[in-house]
Amino acid sequence: MPVTRFSVAASLLVVAAAALPAQSATAAAAPMQVYGAWHCGNDACTWAKVRDMAEFDAANHWLVDRGDGRPSVNVVVLSFVNPLRLLNGTTDAGDAAGVPVGMNQQVVDYFTARGIRVMLSIGGITYTGDWDSALAQSGGLLGQKAAALASKLGVGIEIDYENSSSPNLTGLQAFVDAYRSAHPYDASGADPTARLTVDVAAGDRWLSGIDQYATAHWLTTGNPVLDYANAMVPNKQPSASTATANWQEHLDGKPTYSPPIPPLAPAKFTGSLYIAEGSQVRPECTDFANSVQRATGSWVQNAAPNGAGTSAGLLGFMFWAAEKPSTRGVTTVPPNGCTGGVGAGATAFSAPVPMPPLRQS
Repeated sequence: MPVTRFSVAASLLVVAAAALPAQSATAAAAPMQVYGAWHCGNDACTWAKVRDMAEFDAANHWLVDRGDGRPSVNVVVLSFVNPLRLLNGTTDAGDAAGVPVGMNQQVVDYFTARGIRVMLSIGGITYTGDWDSALAQSGGLLGQKAAALASKLGVGIEIDYENSSSPNLTGLQAFVDAYRSAHPYDASGADPTARLTVDVAAGDRWLSGIDQYATAHWLTTGNPVLDYANAMVPNKQPSASTATANWQEHLDGKPTYSPPIPPLAPAKFTGSLYIAEGSQVRPECTDFANSVQRATGSWVQNAAPNGAGTSAGLLGFMFWAAEKPSTRGVTTVPPNGCTGGVGAGATAFSAPVPMPPLRQS
C-alpha cells in the first residue's frame, strides 16, 4: 500500500465564509513566511532509489524556478522516513541505516543551493503503526537518531504521527525532548537542524489528542518548543469556505473537549492544499487565478488571533505534494509543472526566498 497523506477526518464542518469571525479591519496583512511543498519523489513517497540528478531536475525544476529564475517555494519537505526503520537503523533495498536512499545529500543540496529550506518528514499515515512501535521501544532514542540525521544532512524534521485514537504522547514527548537536547529551539531560523514541526489535522476534530498536546505544550508563544504546525489537507480538496472553517478551528480551540484544546496562535501554523489529487491536477498547481489558495489568501494573511498570539495571519501555505504522491493518479512532472499555480502564488504573495525568521507571536 503506498504511503499517503490523506487525513481521513471523521467529519468536516462546512461553514460559510460570512459566518466566520470578522478579521481585524486595521491589522495589516501578514506577509507569507512559509510557502512550501511536501515532496514524494517519483515512487509514491518511499524514496527507495537514488535519483539521477539531471532527471530529478527535469521533473522538479518548477520548484526551483517559477519562470523568472526565482524558486516557487521556500521549503521542501521530503516525505517519508519510516520511524521504526530509523530507530532500528534498517539497511535493505530501499534504506540505508534507516533512511530512504533517495533522501541523500545531492537532493538536499539541489534545494538548499537555491535558498530553499529542506526538512524530512517522519511518518505519514501508512507508517502510523511503525510510529507506535518505535515510540513504545524508545521515543528518546528515536529522537536522538532523528537529530543525528538532521545533523548529517543539514535539514529540519517534521513529525507526522497520525494516530487519532490512542497516540503515545509520553513516547512522543521523549522524542521531542531528545531532539531538542541536540538541537535547541532557534527563533532566528539560522540553524536548519533546529527546525522541528508537527502535523495536525485540517481542523481540531481529528488527531485531537496530538493536536491538544502539541497546542498546549509545544506551540505556545511564551515557551515554544516546536516551530509551528502544519494543518494538513483533508481527504479531498476543500472549498475556500471549508478550508477557512477548518483553519478557524485551530484559532478558536475546542474548550468543551476533555482535555480542552487551547486556541493556537495564527503565527504558529500553516494551512495546506492539494496541488495533485487523484486524477486531477489542481488549479493550485497550474491556474492560480482560479485556485483555492487565491480565494483564501486574504483570509490566511489576515486571520485574527482568538485567545493565543498577538499578530494576525497564518504563517502561510503548504502544498501536497510534489512529483508523484501516489502510485495511481497525476503527478506534478511536466507538462503538469506548477509554475502557473504555486509559482504564480509565490509572486502574488511575495513569498520570501530564503525563508525569513518566523513571527513568534
